[in-house]
Amino acid sequence: MKVGFIGLGVMGRPMALHLQRAGHELHVWARRPASLEGLAATVCATPAELGRQCEVVFTVITSSADVEAVALGPDGLSAGMAAGSVLVDCSTIAPDVERRIAARLGEQGIHMLDAPVSGGAQGAIDATLAIMAGGEAAVLERVRPLLACLGQRIVHIGPNGAGQVAKACNQMIMVAAIQATAEAMRLAAAAGVDCARVKQALAGGSAASRVLDVMGERMVKRDFAAGIEARLHHKDFGLVREAARQSGVPMPLTAAVDQQLNSLMAQGWGRDDTASLLRVLELA
Repeated sequence: MKVGFIGLGVMGRPMALHLQRAGHELHVWARRPASLEGLAATVCATPAELGRQCEVVFTVITSSADVEAVALGPDGLSAGMAAGSVLVDCSTIAPDVERRIAARLGEQGIHMLDAPVSGGAQGAIDATLAIMAGGEAAVLERVRPLLACLGQRIVHIGPNGAGQVAKACNQMIMVAAIQATAEAMRLAAAAGVDCARVKQALAGGSAASRVLDVMGERMVKRDFAAGIEARLHHKDFGLVREAARQSGVPMPLTAAVDQQLNSLMAQGWGRDDTASLLRVLELA
């Protein structure tokens, strides 16, 4: 299949390579030429050109505005994609924006899935991502073999936008767990207890989690180099806040974690790992 890919960053590049290794013909477009270095794929001059050449296009882009521009802007995908083709957006953006894009593309007969992913950079490399899909079930089944190249769990959540709601829920739980891990490590250190041993003990009990394993280890080693940059989690929490406002749902724990992320950003640590939430606590 001719597959397009836009967004060749920490997550997108390994995802695109998995599709290529599975035998699909890869077409790419990037705003930054450096993203294309070492990638053996057909390079397109614009998203519209890429859309004209591909049956399915994947996007993994940071912001709602950028996804909308790539999909609907001048020389965007909508100017090139044929009726019946599919846009699979694996970005993390606002559900209402996803619905708006899907509706506009639908007017041209172009299908869209919002299919945000969870699992981080290592999950993208290992092709073990969790994929939360919003859109028509029949369209999901059509592209499921492609998604199976990227992840092990593919769940149809509901109509367009539903995948993004599920991703917001994922981010709420995950970042709250990072904050809880940071507080546990801070308490252990303040009490003069070996943080590495505390983490080892917790990993064998009810507190065991992937977040404790990965983020706890980074905190113990004080390795704050970015896995996923904290600024992205800060951006995601902005989406969560807006979704909560629109739904009228109180989220006190999420609000507290959001404030910690704001403090992290104020310290200039946005391009460091979210394990830097530990350093925020150490400022007090």
